[in-house]
Amino acid sequence: MLPIRFQLGVSVQPDATVVTVAGELDMTTCPSITQATDTLALKGQTLALDLSAVTHMDSSGLNMLLTLRNRARAEHGELHLRGVPRQPLRVLDLTGTRSLFTLRPCLTP
Repeated sequence: MLPIRFQLGVSVQPDATVVTVAGELDMTTCPSITQATDTLALKGQTLALDLSAVTHMDSSGLNMLLTLRNRARAEHGELHLRGVPRQPLRVLDLTGTRSLFTLRPCLTP
């Protein structure tokens, strides 16, 4: 089985702007996510990161999520993580940061 190549998508929905990520969250892919989210207005809005297709997350991914969370809070918005797989959840648990995020189930089957 071939590894999932990194993919990023953004869709505006009535209740949130959803950024869908597939592949790895690491030092080579996180700048793409940061660049895509930097252009989004978060003031009073919900930004949902659909991570259901993420295969691996390292400390760079965690740092990017924490930075995005802080930005959303500073702009009176919210960051929701949707469909977080086992490995990224383990990173959140090991670092004691899971409780900092709003976790939601994935909306897609």
